[in-house]
Amino acid sequence: MAAADRKQNIVSALCKHLSTLSLDPNSYSTNLDKDIKSLCIDIFNSSPSGPSITKDNELMKWVEFASNFPVDSGTSLKALSELNEDLSKKSVILGNGLKISEADIVVFAAVHSSVISLSNSDRNKLPYLLRWMDYIQTKGDVGDSFQKILLEKVQFEPPVSNAYIAAKCVKKVEVESNAKKTDTETKPASSSDVDSKKKNNTGVKKAAADNQTSAEKKLPEKVDDKDKDISVSLLKLQIGHIKKAWKHPSAESLLVEEIDVGEAKCRQVVSGLAKFCSPEQLTNRLVVLVTNMKPSKLRDVISEGMVLCASNEDHTVVEPLVAPEGAKVGECISFAGHDGKPEDVLNPKKKQFEKIAVNLFTDDKGVATFKGIPFMTSAGPCTSSIPRATVK
Repeated sequence: MAAADRKQNIVSALCKHLSTLSLDPNSYSTNLDKDIKSLCIDIFNSSPSGPSITKDNELMKWVEFASNFPVDSGTSLKALSELNEDLSKKSVILGNGLKISEADIVVFAAVHSSVISLSNSDRNKLPYLLRWMDYIQTKGDVGDSFQKILLEKVQFEPPVSNAYIAAKCVKKVEVESNAKKTDTETKPASSSDVDSKKKNNTGVKKAAADNQTSAEKKLPEKVDDKDKDISVSLLKLQIGHIKKAWKHPSAESLLVEEIDVGEAKCRQVVSGLAKFCSPEQLTNRLVVLVTNMKPSKLRDVISEGMVLCASNEDHTVVEPLVAPEGAKVGECISFAGHDGKPEDVLNPKKKQFEKIAVNLFTDDKGVATFKGIPFMTSAGPCTSSIPRATVK
């Protein structure tokens, strides 16, 4: 893209974003000989809060990034990779929860043409960038001049268990065995071939049966195609403050917590954390709580929610998700692109939580995600010390 076209795109998108000020992008078209930073400053200064905007060092750093963004495809891919890395722990450029800022608009307009021209293989390397681009083009009101980026389904895959691999091997053995059987059925077999075939089939079946027995109980629950895209917005996830915790009176593996989520009274929650945390370790922690689950009794003690925890593959390390410092008690977790209304109460018969939970996991950096989209609060994402963990 020519430098003038890029400048025009930035001017148009920024004026559209600040449309309440009735800014006309055509009035800046005669100044395209200026650099991007100067053009942005001119537009900012047209707003009532112009001086304060231009004094925002973090915002101006990103304007500088847009101004210096390379045109060469090889160099631009490197710059996009750095941007992808920066977006790995936040939903928007300045990290203001989900609030789109002038920095998002300027950078989006600057990198748009480069992202459009990426191959699918390069796009797959930039999941955080693509998630952000999709959010800005959907929610940012950047105008109609930008070609819609049709995103591939890029997401982190949750860790695959050894049992799952074993089951895949069983299936492969059976398929290969059946294929060989079909091939040999068309040929007359000698008596020695028949004996050999019986021995081989017996060995294959035994190996498959042994693997099946050890794996079948550990396979992840299958989800119907119609449920694969069930939205995380059905869950009401809130930041809770554990006021106190104690051992369950009749179950060694359970703890009971009193959790403040900003309601008139604290909620009582029962968690299976006794093997992994002491009551003292939980007290005063900020956690992520599912607050629209149907209350139930666990060993005669009422539980009014569920603390979301990360777990490693063999379930030997389990810990509650960590809410970032500065997160507000009671605030709801948000997910870019998922703005639906939570269910008042989840229906246990529909297994809504279970269907959503298969897509909850931490990424390589320990950020809690739904299909790669971070659990976001006003203070940043929720995390865990366990990377590539399941979350439930």
